[in-house]
Amino acid sequence: MIKPTRTEFLERSSYRQRRIRDGARLLPIVALVLMVLPLMWPRNSPEQSLTSSGIIYIFGLWMLLVIAAFLLTRVLRFSDPTRDEEARTPRGGE
Repeated sequence: MIKPTRTEFLERSSYRQRRIRDGARLLPIVALVLMVLPLMWPRNSPEQSLTSSGIIYIFGLWMLLVIAAFLLTRVLRFSDPTRDEEARTPRGGE
C-alpha cells in the first residue's frame, strides 16, 4: 500500500500567533536601531546641537514602542498554549 505524502499546514490562528511572537522578539532590535537614529542626523557645524528635536523624537518613539509592546502582549495573552503545543507535535506519533 502506498502511503500518501502529508503536507503539513498550520492553522491560520497558530500561524498568526507565531508571526506575532516573531514580531515581539524583533521589537527590541528595531527599537535599538530607531533609538540610535538621532545620532546619525546631519549637522551643519560641530557645535550645532539637535537636542530638542532629538528628545522629542526619542520620547515619541518611546511612546510608540510602549503602545506596540502593550498591543503585542494583549494579543499574545489570548493565545491558547495547548493548541500551539498540539500544532508543534506531529500527529500520529510520526
